[in-house]
Amino acid sequence: MLTAESIKTRARELGFDLCGVASADDHPRLPFFRDWVERGYAGEMGYLARTAERRADVRAVMPSARSVVMLGTLYNTDRPYSTEVADPGEALISRYAWGDDYHDVLGARTEALSEWMVRAHGTPLETRAYVDTGPVQEKLYAEQAGLGWVGKNTCLISPELGSWLFLSEILCSVGLAPDEPGLDQCGTCTLCLDACPTGAFPEPGVLDATRCLSYLTIEMKGDIAGSDRAELGNHIYGCDICQDVCPYNHGAAVSTDPAWQPREALDRPRLAELWTRSDADLRDAIRHGAMMRVRVKRLRRNVAVALGNSGTDEAESALGPTAADRVGAESLDEPLVAEHVAWARARLASR
Repeated sequence: MLTAESIKTRARELGFDLCGVASADDHPRLPFFRDWVERGYAGEMGYLARTAERRADVRAVMPSARSVVMLGTLYNTDRPYSTEVADPGEALISRYAWGDDYHDVLGARTEALSEWMVRAHGTPLETRAYVDTGPVQEKLYAEQAGLGWVGKNTCLISPELGSWLFLSEILCSVGLAPDEPGLDQCGTCTLCLDACPTGAFPEPGVLDATRCLSYLTIEMKGDIAGSDRAELGNHIYGCDICQDVCPYNHGAAVSTDPAWQPREALDRPRLAELWTRSDADLRDAIRHGAMMRVRVKRLRRNVAVALGNSGTDEAESALGPTAADRVGAESLDEPLVAEHVAWARARLASR
């Protein structure tokens, strides 16, 4: 017989660090997502607007859903936080992107659990598994499943593990014993809101994605607005600042899972070293990882801006007039890249 406890036991065996169950019933905070989209906070992420109605209720995704099995996987590795890196010549990459693509790794593990649930149930059971890909407000369901609470920085925070967590979920057609919801433990702390370099939080628990460095370096497909470029600093993919400063991440648990360990090319790389790699080398560095989302052209764009912001002689040399010959990269001829390179050179020249 399939039970919540048996699912949690199997989840631990498969490598998940957290597992809880939420009811598929309505949740009072689910409708806010539509309001969030209407405020324009989703920016160019049109897929969020297109799926807003479905995201208001998992039963719009799978009508037979009665329970949501929420899974949390720790990805924190033994490296300094971005707020501890003082060298402007070091490239800052969100730690979730250092290792293998979590969609692939957790997709296989979540599907394995889903298939086990079907076998263990013994009678027909409908399931549907997602890893950050389905129209599901997974952080709210994770909170309802007792994995933690949604903090002021909109991240799911576990009181034991902090917020360095990948979330995945399985919708299922059987009613399972739900867990007690997580309780908000942020209290009066506003460290995450105060530390955001772009003021991306118009209010606690609400993120204006269009102001977030993660959006600017990952989701933004065209030019990064001139007024935003300086705020990127040396961030080239994502931003962890609001998590770095969270007290629940001070002394947080560290994962030894090989999947999340930094690849050699992404283990505290220097901006100039990344820039002087060929396009082929860059593709190899990000292949099968989360950074494939931006591909080489947008990665070059981001690195160019970061080099301009770094203000170092090393950056000026890397971006010198013979850079195209040294790098041997076709992407440098892309108008998107060339415009940001020109901006970076002018910024360095004005030091």
